Amino acid sequence: MTDNAVKSNLKTLLHIETNVITDIEKGLTKEQIRISGTTYGENKLSRIKRRPFLSKFISNLKDPIIRILIGALVINTVFMMKNINWAETLGIACAVLVAAFVSTVSEHGSEKAFDKLNERTGRSKVSVIREGVARSLDEEDIVAGDVILIGAGMTVPADCVIFNGSVCVDQSSLTGESSEIKKYQHFVYGNKIDAVKIFDTASESSKIYKGCLCTKGECFAVVCRVGEQTEYGKIARELAGGDRKSPLKERLSELAKTISYIGYIAAFMIMAAYLFNAIVVDSSWNAEVILFRIKDIRFLISKILNAVTLGVSVIVVAVPEGLPMMITVVLSSNMKKMLKSGVLVRKMVGIETAGCMNILFTDKTGTLTAGNMSVRKIVTASGEFSTATELSNDASNKEIIPLISDFLVGNTYRSPTENALINFCKGIPKENAPDLIDKLKFNSDNKYSACLYKTSGTIRCAVLGAAEKLLSMCEYQISENGRVKIFDSYSKERIIKIMDHETSCCARVIVLALTGDENWSEICCNKKAPLIFYSLISIRDELRKDITSSVKETLNAGVHVIMITGDNEYTARAVASEAGIINDDHYISLSGEKLRTMSDEELTETLPKLAVVSRSLPSDKQRLVEVARKMGLVSGMTGDGINDAPSLKAADVGFAMGSGSDVAKEAADIILTNNSFVSITKSILYGRCIFESIRKFISFQLIMNLCALGVSLIGPFIGEESPITVIQMLWVNIIMDTLGGLAFAGEIPLSEYMRRPPINRDEKILTSNMVSQIICCGLYSLTLSIFFLKSQTFKNMIGLDNGTYFYTCFFAFFIFCGLFNSFNARAPVGGLLSHISGNKAFISILIFVTAVQLTIIYFGGEIFRCTPVMFKDLAVCFILSSTVIPIDQLRKYFGRSKNLRTDHVRRNVN
Repeated sequence: MTDNAVKSNLKTLLHIETNVITDIEKGLTKEQIRISGTTYGENKLSRIKRRPFLSKFISNLKDPIIRILIGALVINTVFMMKNINWAETLGIACAVLVAAFVSTVSEHGSEKAFDKLNERTGRSKVSVIREGVARSLDEEDIVAGDVILIGAGMTVPADCVIFNGSVCVDQSSLTGESSEIKKYQHFVYGNKIDAVKIFDTASESSKIYKGCLCTKGECFAVVCRVGEQTEYGKIARELAGGDRKSPLKERLSELAKTISYIGYIAAFMIMAAYLFNAIVVDSSWNAEVILFRIKDIRFLISKILNAVTLGVSVIVVAVPEGLPMMITVVLSSNMKKMLKSGVLVRKMVGIETAGCMNILFTDKTGTLTAGNMSVRKIVTASGEFSTATELSNDASNKEIIPLISDFLVGNTYRSPTENALINFCKGIPKENAPDLIDKLKFNSDNKYSACLYKTSGTIRCAVLGAAEKLLSMCEYQISENGRVKIFDSYSKERIIKIMDHETSCCARVIVLALTGDENWSEICCNKKAPLIFYSLISIRDELRKDITSSVKETLNAGVHVIMITGDNEYTARAVASEAGIINDDHYISLSGEKLRTMSDEELTETLPKLAVVSRSLPSDKQRLVEVARKMGLVSGMTGDGINDAPSLKAADVGFAMGSGSDVAKEAADIILTNNSFVSITKSILYGRCIFESIRKFISFQLIMNLCALGVSLIGPFIGEESPITVIQMLWVNIIMDTLGGLAFAGEIPLSEYMRRPPINRDEKILTSNMVSQIICCGLYSLTLSIFFLKSQTFKNMIGLDNGTYFYTCFFAFFIFCGLFNSFNARAPVGGLLSHISGNKAFISILIFVTAVQLTIIYFGGEIFRCTPVMFKDLAVCFILSSTVIPIDQLRKYFGRSKNLRTDHVRRNVN
């Protein structure tokens, strides 16, 4: 069989398999479009599937604290069916449902905001040839086999093979390589292409990928891969795995276990105490009576059931049902605050994780820098000029701005350098603008562009390009008075010195030179011609405003910042040094090549000193995150490209740029809509504020619970089985849980939080200071309660020693204790009223609770077992309960003194 016959049979076979053999002159037919769409799918990325609202709601019920609440709800219902406390049961059920519902609504709203952010970009249009007619379609409507036109400034809509023309593309969003790559046409026999098959056989130099930017040139290409079959889509599919467990979830799981153990132990002790009291104490310690009661099965079962009921009640009281609601409220309220600052939180727990972060891997371009090139200065023989106004006012430099502008006329796509020049010239009128005769476009071989122009009757040639290329061709210069003179060694050394300085400041340096029209042909042919040096132009991507102070604040917060970039090591070090990431001599800078040769053990030793990774690849980022996790660090990662998505998802908290790719934003926890590193600093601050608020609320809850449990445990031994009724306890629970959660959720972020070290991944949510406060305030409140109930002196002070009036006073005293303890919990260290004006909700809720409490006392009647109390007795209760504040202040004082002594000893030892 001949070669032609083999090819013919192969073509027939391919036609049968794919049915999308493309005519590169006419494009696809309607039938081929239908078949291609059915066989190879649409050019869409199916977003990571959003879970339905109900599914998210059920998932949020798996929160560790909520699980305990559900368990308590079941126990309360099953074991206390006969004498069930419906108010308590309803309270727990509401706490569970509201916490899960609010959390679900917040996440659902965040996803909607995220989708709106993606919609802002709109749909890109693509020029497509179908049935011999050129038409403009949305990129989502193209199919495998379509013939499309790609030009400068376009983003490639699918994976394609070029068959006519050539282009330069920027593949940095996909590969991390920042340099432009030239792509050439793939040679095609005839005018028929099997688009699906050709992609496997074409060389890499002919392939262009979805998501990459065409920077120069124009080409016709055939679409080979669409949607999820593209390289872009494959990366998106890799991100569909399950979410990692956040440090907050881990800590709450541990806290839930601790609270469970405490509740069970307390319940067992109270059950034992009740039975001991019922069997032994009530028998007056008479052995015969005790034995008789033990043998009385009916009596024994009755008391055991009562003990179990009491134990279940204790478990229910011990569980802080307001905690999940408080966490949800504080996270969702801070999400709204952060959105106003340009920070969109996609996953609520991402805020708290940001507060725990102790290592941050950050990109350079667009994050530390503004992402826009701008003219830093223009240097001529007459001086250095930082603005176009200064330059245009100098008589010897009036031609520079018109020349620069004319270089850029008619460009459909402008490079970052050209945009910088355009922006520099904006607003400056071009007086005596030259007449453009001819123009030579920039190319990477020449490293310059040129134009032939006429001004004042004279024809000249201007050249604009790389300094290292043009300076060697300059034999003359424009002097201070505008005349041409020899470019002497002194002048050349001055320019070279300035050029070296600008380069060390991460600037790109180009030169504007002139020559006569007789040298135009040499310039066009890239031949050496004598040039007249006119000016040196320094262009750079400036650091973002306030970036240095933000980096410093982040470093002071104990967060280790590592800059990862595709730039060379020299430029990377210069940027990192200027941004403040490198602030001493004890740092390590690695190239990506060197990093890839290191073992995980070597990288683990190096990571604490690492500041810069240059010439990095996307895989380097993911490896760094994995090594950091093995070291027990909480890592953050910034990124915007498709290639960044895996590392954004792998990090404990991923920060995507608002201008980044959809895949990167989908993988991230937090989206920086303003693309600024400053927003990362805000995220850390808010995260730490949230964690502090959660800890304060837990302290308040456990202080109140310790006091309530203590009264329940000791009460039977002192003849006080119900000093607080069920309805009263419901009000206590509302204060402890719902209102307390709302009060502590309003705490403002303080700058002092950024001067504290980050919280380690394995650090418990309960600190030693919290435990000391809980024990001190809780036990003192319990002691006061027992004193109130049994002290005859105090009863004489009140005037009544029993009955509703006395128990009304105790109820008021107990609530006042809770209110004063909320002040203690809010200020675990420092002044009692520090920054209280910033939390208006705290003040408002305390006023509300006080008003409701007084209303209950004077108008609650039999429902709340209350009767009006005289003002002097209410004042006594108020003053007695207020003593919890000086007690906690003493605890702070002695705790602070102990810490100072410890620090003094450490300093002396050192």
